[in-house]
Amino acid sequence: MVHNAYDSFQLLTGCPTKIDAIEFYGSKLLLGCSDGSLRIYGSDLSDADRSPSDPHALRKELYALERTVAGFSKKAPISMEVLESRELLLSLSESIAFHRLPNLETIAVITKAKGANVYSWDDRRGFLCFARQKRVCIFRHDGGRGFVEVKDFGVPDTVKSMSWCGENICLGIRKEYMILNATNGALSEVFSSGKIAPPLVVALPSGELILGKENIGVFVDQNGKLLQADRICWSEAPTAVVVQKPYAIALFPRRVEIRSLRVPYPLIQTIVLPAARRLIKSNNAIVVALENSVHGLFPVPLGAQIVQLTASGNFEEALALCKLLPPGDASLRAAKEGSIHIRYAHYLFDNGSYEEAMDHFLASQVDITYVLSLYQSIILPKTTAVAEPEKLVDLLSLDAPHLSRGSSGLSDDLETFLPPSESDENSALEFKKMSHNTLMALIKFLQKKRYSIVEKAVAEGTEEVVLDAVGDSFTSSRFKKSSKGRGNVPINSAAREIAAILDTALLQALLLTGQSSAAVELLKGLNYCDAKICEEILQKGNHYAALLELYRSNSMHREALTLLQQLVEQSKSNQSQSELIQKLSPEAIIEYLKPLCGTDPILVLEFSMLVLESCPTQTIELFLSGNIPADLVNSYLKQHAPNMQGRYLELMLAMNENGISGNLQNEMVQIYLSDVLEWYSELSAQQIWDEKEYSPTRKKLVSALESISGYNPEALLKRLPPEALFEERAILLGKMNQHELALSLYVHKLHVPELALSYCDRVYESAVHQPPPKSSVNIYLTLLQIYLNPQKTTKNFEKRITNLVSSPNTSIPKISSTASFKTRGGRKKIASIEGAEDMRIGPSNTDSSRSDGDAEESNEEGGSPIMLDQVLDLLSRRWDRLNGAQALRLLPRGTKLQSTNYKHFKVSAFYLQNLLPFLGPFVKKSSEAYRNFSVIKSLRQSENLQVKDELYNQRKAVVKISGDSMCSLCNKKLGTSVFAIYPNGTTLVHFVCFRDSQSMKAVSKVSQLRKR
Repeated sequence: MVHNAYDSFQLLTGCPTKIDAIEFYGSKLLLGCSDGSLRIYGSDLSDADRSPSDPHALRKELYALERTVAGFSKKAPISMEVLESRELLLSLSESIAFHRLPNLETIAVITKAKGANVYSWDDRRGFLCFARQKRVCIFRHDGGRGFVEVKDFGVPDTVKSMSWCGENICLGIRKEYMILNATNGALSEVFSSGKIAPPLVVALPSGELILGKENIGVFVDQNGKLLQADRICWSEAPTAVVVQKPYAIALFPRRVEIRSLRVPYPLIQTIVLPAARRLIKSNNAIVVALENSVHGLFPVPLGAQIVQLTASGNFEEALALCKLLPPGDASLRAAKEGSIHIRYAHYLFDNGSYEEAMDHFLASQVDITYVLSLYQSIILPKTTAVAEPEKLVDLLSLDAPHLSRGSSGLSDDLETFLPPSESDENSALEFKKMSHNTLMALIKFLQKKRYSIVEKAVAEGTEEVVLDAVGDSFTSSRFKKSSKGRGNVPINSAAREIAAILDTALLQALLLTGQSSAAVELLKGLNYCDAKICEEILQKGNHYAALLELYRSNSMHREALTLLQQLVEQSKSNQSQSELIQKLSPEAIIEYLKPLCGTDPILVLEFSMLVLESCPTQTIELFLSGNIPADLVNSYLKQHAPNMQGRYLELMLAMNENGISGNLQNEMVQIYLSDVLEWYSELSAQQIWDEKEYSPTRKKLVSALESISGYNPEALLKRLPPEALFEERAILLGKMNQHELALSLYVHKLHVPELALSYCDRVYESAVHQPPPKSSVNIYLTLLQIYLNPQKTTKNFEKRITNLVSSPNTSIPKISSTASFKTRGGRKKIASIEGAEDMRIGPSNTDSSRSDGDAEESNEEGGSPIMLDQVLDLLSRRWDRLNGAQALRLLPRGTKLQSTNYKHFKVSAFYLQNLLPFLGPFVKKSSEAYRNFSVIKSLRQSENLQVKDELYNQRKAVVKISGDSMCSLCNKKLGTSVFAIYPNGTTLVHFVCFRDSQSMKAVSKVSQLRKR
């Protein structure tokens, strides 16, 4: 016997006749005796002494005979049943009779039920079915005093047991069970009932059935289908079974067995009752009838049963009974369940069922510190927000003194973790296995608890952020400084303290069980691990990956980067065998720095210097992609890694030309220039300098000078050597708008006319897009002058450049920009730069009767010749961009071409022949322009004639004035007065009215202007 679920009490004894049937009505017992009489017994207590809670319940007291109804039935009754909803007593004897309660008036007798041996009543629908010989009859109560026959079906054999199951009837026919369709009489077999015991059909409150097969009870649904594989196994075949949750009570000839309805249906209690004959269920008890006495089995209160089960170690049964406690005692029920779960968890833990133990700790809602106290190897952060584990242990004694368990003490549990002696290797192995299993169970427990605890911690943090945003003044005293990266944590932040305990313990358990990857994943997500404790543990165990994630999650970035640097150095030395360290490379530091660019750029720059030399491209890409201010990066590189400064600026410029400031552009060009000057000095010292030789840096310098505009050309020009780097000098002079000097360098120093022509193209194309185009459009004429008068352009060349560079207030004028000032004699124009009179190309010098060619001719014998090939090439290739008239005026005068001197004639003929590529398209273009303008002039004249013709037609309009013609302004007749007509040809007015209206309009306009 497990525990006492029912207390047996003898309700009455000494009945003079054998009891064949028993039933209860309210608090009274109805006994059907073998002599056909009905004896009614009641409690000895008066109505005033009875409990008012349930006056119709059976009492645990002696019952006395109140009334005897002789001749209630002709034969001994087989069974009786009280129909409480209809206040009727149904009895089966020689037939089925219905009596009105409580006066036992006979309502109806079903004569067709004569010889019936079994029946079943459906109280919901008022249907009665009974079996007689090989027939099954169905009657319906009409609500009054009569019953109406509904169906009558034949069955294969005599029915021994039957019960309604929904709309069907389950029949126990000799050796098998069948389901009878109450509508059409169809039969379907279920299974055989056995060879020895008769069939037994027991209806459950849920509508399901228990069918007896020998000593086994099988669960089936209303259609006869098996519900579950488990069976109730009685000690032998019972004669009757009743169900009173959570137990099934079976009647045997000499005893009563009580079994739990929970799988595996264990035996709960056995009550010995010799010669037991009948078994029924009342509202609050089980009634067992013997031959001459009646016993009542009264349920033991659930609380007492729970105490018994817990004390005996039957925790599963105790928990099942807790579910049946009244809903009104929710707090008591929760307390009892929690206590039982904790004791059951200790019991399972002591017996090696660690995972099941943790499941019960989880169900008990016990604080995690209580469970973690079982693990001495787990280090926990200090906290003041939770109860001591010993206090929780004391709470377990609140149920009852006999609930305490000697082995449930904390010290006893911890003793199981003491390691065995070192000499016993088998014991040591077993201890190691046990420790691993306990930790694995702890991990699952903490993971299940973690979601709700972390959710509360996050909600708590969110609430504090909201309070800070609102600006509650009373919260200022609630905060204290926490560990790095956590910010301000309130002193009473209980949820986050619990979360810190949980995550710290979980991390240690994962590491102790060798789950380093799981520990890393824990730290990668949101966690509340105690930084100090976990850092020490991870450092001792060389768990570097987890340690990095710990630093990252706590915003301890300097510590993380320092560790990464050390690991990278170790990986280079190949002294460590750790797989993680071997895989680490400088790129790992760069990857770590990427998210920090927006929050801590100084830290990024500091640690990026460590990997800049080994991974220059990736590091500079880090600066660019991280949106770190370019000036900050440049100054940091200039101080710590000047050799990488230029590369950074190159990539910065390539990524976003407009995003780099003028200072940075100037600095980049200065870096290039410094490298080129250093290279020039080396080659000059070796006397192998070649102006046409370009190093990679010089190519970059030339490209930068041409493409960007943010540098200072004057400062760069001062750094150039006087007899070298002419292309760079030419580009800088071009940036200063000293186009003549720049072109002179291309022509006379570099001797590359193609570069000069390309220079002119750039200047021309940039000028034509700037409205209105300046005189830079005549840049080709400047180049033409240089070709035609080389001696003049080279004269004092070095002096002009020196003056330009050495001038402290050097300006950047345009080609033909001039400054003017007033004098007494009038306004004079002066050139803004020296030599501007040579560059000025306008009507004043084109009208001159002397050209540059003539000047050159006068000194041809002793001076430099004209660069005839370059002149002709320029005219033929850029004729469409030149002012033809000005270009022809710059050429030598035509008298030279008509000279009788044979030598001059030969040169002039050649000259004219080579001018054809210029003159041909130029004359053609001029002719086309002339024709086009002539056509336009003719069209304009034609349009003018059309307008005049239309004007004449408008003036021919005829207006008819009659005596009825009215003035549109004064609404009077025009008569013979002078009149005016509006342009629409229909509106007539007096001329005087028209004049007055025009005067009024003029006055109103003047007044409006004055108001403005």
